[in-house]
Amino acid sequence: MTEYVIEAKDMDEKELNRSIKEHAVDYDKIIINNPQSKHNIAAGLMEDVEIEINGSVGYFVGTMIDGAKIHITKNAGWFAGDNMTTGEIIIEGGSGDGAGQGIYGGTVVVRGDTGSRTGEIMKGGTVIIGGNSGYMTGLLMMGGKLIVLGDVTDDAGESIMRGTIYVLGNVKSLGKDAVMEKTTLDDQKDLKQILTKYGFELTDIDYTNFKKITKSKGGK
Repeated sequence: MTEYVIEAKDMDEKELNRSIKEHAVDYDKIIINNPQSKHNIAAGLMEDVEIEINGSVGYFVGTMIDGAKIHITKNAGWFAGDNMTTGEIIIEGGSGDGAGQGIYGGTVVVRGDTGSRTGEIMKGGTVIIGGNSGYMTGLLMMGGKLIVLGDVTDDAGESIMRGTIYVLGNVKSLGKDAVMEKTTLDDQKDLKQILTKYGFELTDIDYTNFKKITKSKGGK
C-alpha cells in the first residue's frame, strides 16, 4: 500500500482539501497529522482511498464523499458524513449534532456519544453510535439503519418515514409517527453481523434487548 502524509497544521481548509484530492489519485492511503479541528475535511472526495486523520476534526468531515474510508482518531464536529453516497467514516471519540445526516449509503460509526438529530433525513446506509444520542434521533428518517448502543433522549424517530432505529439503552420518548417494538430473530442476527464487523462486543442477551423504532402504521 502506498501512503502519503499531510502535515495540516499550517494549512487552511481549501489548501488541505486540494492536497487530499490531488494525492488521492496516486496513493492508496493518506495520513493527515495535526488537523486542528478544521472543517470540511475531505469534502466531496470521489476517490476510493483510505484517510487516517490523527486528531479531532470540525464540522462536515467527509461530506458528500463517494467511496473513501475515513478514520478519525479523536472527535468530530457537526454533520459527520453528511450526504455521503458510499464509503465509511469511523470516529473513535464523540461527535456533534447530525452524524450521518442525509446519507444515501455507506457507514458512519461514532464510538462515543453524539449530539442531537443523529441520522436526520438519512435515505440509506448505516449509522452506529457506541454511546448515547441526543434529541430527535432519526428525525425525518427515510431509510437505512440507525443503531444506538446507549440511551436516546426526547422524540426519537420524530416524523420517521422509512428505515429502522435500533436502541439498546433507554428511550426517553418517541416522536410523532414513531412506534417502538421488540426485535425479531432476523433483526438480532443482522445487528450482530453489523456490530461485530466494527468491533463491538455484545452478549447474546444484549441483542435480545434491542428495541426497534419504526414508522407507526397509523402515521401519515
